[in-house]
Amino acid sequence: MTQQKIRFHFRGGIVAVGDLAITTTVLGWLRESAGQCGTKEGCAEGDCGACTVIVAELAEAAPPAGAVRVGGLDLRPVNACIRFLPTLHGKALLTVEDLRPLAGGALHPVQQALVDCHASQCGFCTPGFAMSLLALYLDHQGATPPNRQAIADRLAGNLCRCTGYRPILDAAERMFTLPPVAFDAAPVEASLRRIAAETPPAFSYEAADPALAADGVPRFNRFHAPRTAERLAALCAEKPAARILGGATDIGLWVNKQFRDVGDLISVNDVAELRAIEATPEGLTVGAAVPLEDAWNALAALVPECREMALRFAGPPVRHAGTMGGNVANGSPIGDAPPVLMALGATLVLQQGGTIRRLPIDAFYLDYMKTARAPGEFLRAIEIPRPDPATRFRAYKISKRHDCDISTLSLGAAVTLRDGAVRDVRLAFGGMAATVRRAAAAEAALRGQPWNEVTIAAAMNALGADFTPLTDLRASADYRMRVARNLLRRLHLELTASAAGPALRTRAVPSGMMAGAA
Repeated sequence: MTQQKIRFHFRGGIVAVGDLAITTTVLGWLRESAGQCGTKEGCAEGDCGACTVIVAELAEAAPPAGAVRVGGLDLRPVNACIRFLPTLHGKALLTVEDLRPLAGGALHPVQQALVDCHASQCGFCTPGFAMSLLALYLDHQGATPPNRQAIADRLAGNLCRCTGYRPILDAAERMFTLPPVAFDAAPVEASLRRIAAETPPAFSYEAADPALAADGVPRFNRFHAPRTAERLAALCAEKPAARILGGATDIGLWVNKQFRDVGDLISVNDVAELRAIEATPEGLTVGAAVPLEDAWNALAALVPECREMALRFAGPPVRHAGTMGGNVANGSPIGDAPPVLMALGATLVLQQGGTIRRLPIDAFYLDYMKTARAPGEFLRAIEIPRPDPATRFRAYKISKRHDCDISTLSLGAAVTLRDGAVRDVRLAFGGMAATVRRAAAAEAALRGQPWNEVTIAAAMNALGADFTPLTDLRASADYRMRVARNLLRRLHLELTASAAGPALRTRAVPSGMMAGAA
C-alpha cells in the first residue's frame, strides 16, 4: 500500500508532508519545517493564544453555529501549539503571514488598525490577536460590527501582558471603519475539493518518531481519520488500545508537557455522523465530534441559562478545536460540560462494533479518570432532554480567572418548583470529588420541601455528607466546601428573585480585559 501523506492548502497551493511524527504540532511544522516564524509559541498548552491560526475546511450543508462561513468554507481560529499536523489533511491553514497577501500586499485592515491604535508593545502576542481579529472581521464583514463586549468575548482566548487590552479592543472596532478587504475562498475551495477527491475513504498516516526510538530502532505510530461511524467502529474494534482523538486540547498537553507516547491515534473529526447536531421537540442530540463552540451554542439555545458557562469554557481557539464529546469522555473531575449535562439529565450514546447502548451520564464516571466506556467502544452522541417548563436551571463556574481558566469547582443545578415546593432537583458538582457527581444528600434535603431559606440551609449542611473535597493548587478543601454551600445559597436567591422579575445579572466584561473596556 502506498504511504499516504498529509495534504493541505497553504500559501496558495497544496503541500504534502510525509516524514514527520504524528504528534508533530502545526506550530512545530510552521516554525521548524516550513520556516514560517510569524506564529509564536507562548504557553504550548492552548492557554495564551500567541500561536492562534485559522483552519478552514469545506463547508457543511448547514452553517455551523460557531464557525465563520466565507463562501464555501468554514473557518475556525485554533491553537497551533496543540493541533497535531495530520488533522490538517484536507483542510487549509492560514497564518499571520497571509494577512498582507489577502490585502494585495498592503497592510490588512486588521494590521492597520493594530498599528493605528498602538495595540502592540512587545509584539509577542500580536500574531495570535491578529488571527482572532481576522476571524472576527470575516464573520462581520458586510454586517453590523460587533459591540465591545462581543469583541472581548471573541478575544478571551488571547492573552497580552503589555497593553492592558484597551488599545486592542480599540483596534477591533477601528478595523471595521477601514476600506474593506474581501477574502476570495474559491482557490482554497478548489484545493480542498481536489484533496478530497484524491484521498481514500479512510485517511491513514504513519511516520517514525525520533523521540520514541530505542537502541536506534525507529518507532512508528499511526494516525487514522475515518469518515464514517461504521469505519470508526471497525478501527476501534481492531485497535482497542489506540487513543480516540478529538481536538487534542487534552492529548496535546500530554505530548507538549508530559512528553508521553500516545501510541496510535484514531481521529473522530471527519466522521460525519459524529459531527451532527439535531434539535427535536424532545430535546437535543449533539454528536461527540461537534466542536465545543457549536455544541455550547446549541445547548444555550435550548437552555439560555447555559450562556455564561459557554462563554467561560476556555477561550474561542480551544472551543473551536475541542469537542463536547471529548470533554465528557476524558473523565476529568473538573470538566465544565459534565456538571451541566448531568443536571439536565443527559444520556450518552456509546457504540462498540455494531452495538449501540445508552447510558445516563450519572452512571458513566466510575472513579478518577475512569469511565464505563468498554475497550473498543466510543462515545457517539450526547442526548439532552428538553427541560420541563417548571424547571429552573443555573450553571456556575468558580475559577481564579474569569475567562479562559480551569474550574476550581462548578455546579449545574436543575430545580423543578410547583406550588412553592421542590418537586424534583438535580445538583451536579465538578471539582468536589474524584469524579463529577450529583449531591444526593443535598438533593434529598430539598426534594418535596418548601423552597425557602430553612430548606436551602438544610441542603447546604447536607453537602458535608456528599463530598470530602481535596486540597490542591487551585483551592483548599475548606474553600471548596464553603463555596459549594454558597452556590446553593446563590441558587436560592436567584431563583426566588427570578420568580418576581428578571434573573440577577452576573455577566461582566472578562476580568483580564476590564481595564480595556472602561
